[in-house]
Amino acid sequence: MTEVLQPLYGPSAFQAETQETPRLPPPVERFRRTCWRGRVITGGERVLAEETPVAFTYDGSSHAVMMATPCDLEDFAVGFSLSEGIVTAADQIEALEIIPSEVGIELRMSLAPARRDKYERHPRYVAGPTGCGLCGVESLADACRPLRRSTSELRIAAASIHTALGNLALNQFLNRQAHALHAAAFCRPGGGLTVREDVGRHNALDKLAGALARRSVAAASGFLILSSRVSIEMVQKVSLMGAAIIVAVSAPTALAVRACEAAGLTLVAVARDDAFEVFTHPQRIDGGSSWRTTQTVSPIAAADASAR
Repeated sequence: MTEVLQPLYGPSAFQAETQETPRLPPPVERFRRTCWRGRVITGGERVLAEETPVAFTYDGSSHAVMMATPCDLEDFAVGFSLSEGIVTAADQIEALEIIPSEVGIELRMSLAPARRDKYERHPRYVAGPTGCGLCGVESLADACRPLRRSTSELRIAAASIHTALGNLALNQFLNRQAHALHAAAFCRPGGGLTVREDVGRHNALDKLAGALARRSVAAASGFLILSSRVSIEMVQKVSLMGAAIIVAVSAPTALAVRACEAAGLTLVAVARDDAFEVFTHPQRIDGGSSWRTTQTVSPIAAADASAR
């Protein structure tokens, strides 16, 4: 099947509008397309996710340009600043302006004096594509820096994971239209979901971190759900947020598992409505009386044992 896409809005009209008063682009846009299926060609439309350059500037200094979905930008500004270590609390950003232009969006921030002085002593520039997670690190040690160890005593029921996963898709409003966005969500046991979406999985998690920080919600009071795989940089961001339990729809990398084990984080992955796999620190997951434990040995483990 082949699809040929065309925007529904003529380029001349769009350019004329943006030249007069640049506005934020919508997070999704509808395109006309022709669909080639077998030997039949049909017309129709498809909704696509937007991707635009977003620049982070601090007191006049450019720090980073990330490709991102243009929504929840206040949360993105705060969450990115926290994950980069530019600030340690949301209120250390004294002012934030969102400035759209013809070529992208600038998130223009002013820092509190103490943070400004520290930033000016150690500035750096980061350029990140949509999938960037460790862009701009200056050494191998920075890429695999040690994480603070979690001592959280939070426990959640397995049923809470299943319920949250079921609700996640219902709350991915942009992805339900475009089918191309990642999500990061926060859930308190017995509570609702806070969900942020983006074409970049790291961006979605940064947006979630910003949303929680701006509302003074402690990530340690619940668990995080990721629609993507879990790699080391996602673990690093979660650790900075202070959460102790990660639930991911996709599989983790081996390095992510080792990092979660060392940092005392509970890693749940390959999560579905009726099943999930716990890789590290399973004591935080309560199965309840409806679950029974059986001892099984995987074919790989059995082969390793026989080889020894």
